[in-house]
Amino acid sequence: MTLPSSTMATPATAGSRAEAHPASRETSAVLPSFRCIYDDYFDFVWTSARRLGVPIDAVDDVVQEIFVVVNARMSTVEQPASLRSWIYGVVRRTVSTYHRARRVRGASESRDPFEDGASPLQPSPLDLTVLSDEIRLLWRLLGELGPLKREVFVLAELEEMTMPEIAEAIGVPLNTAYSRLRVAREEFNEALARYEAAQKERR
Repeated sequence: MTLPSSTMATPATAGSRAEAHPASRETSAVLPSFRCIYDDYFDFVWTSARRLGVPIDAVDDVVQEIFVVVNARMSTVEQPASLRSWIYGVVRRTVSTYHRARRVRGASESRDPFEDGASPLQPSPLDLTVLSDEIRLLWRLLGELGPLKREVFVLAELEEMTMPEIAEAIGVPLNTAYSRLRVAREEFNEALARYEAAQKERR
């Protein structure tokens, strides 16, 4: 199964943003302007927030909050080459804060996506209208991974982040990130094999 580059529809306005991969601007030792960061990373931030469980009716507000934090803390970025992992760290913390706030307000369906037993975000009706059969299958297989392994798998296989980037973004030792990815790949392939076997039995 060839993994698609995106598992979710992004806002229509996002399609007109910069086509270059966000990492292309990280090769410079100079931090890009906030305008460039916003244009280059909007899709990445939006899809990351959705994958981490932010519902469609709240994602725009959460994304706006993420970029407010990014703008306010840009001066703390020590390594422009690690900008993407730094931004994902902001996404991760902001989304966790969002889920905690919803639980305090009594929204029991909101669960921190990094807790054991947390389920991956299910596609909204809008998402389902644009998802191919392959991506629907990907949703199903990702649902069989634990949240921490799923996170590393998505960042490595879908976002194509390097393992050093991932380790920095989620705040774990490099060996831990590699271990999670190895187990996640094994479990993903096992889930895919079970699915293919079940499909053959139905034929």
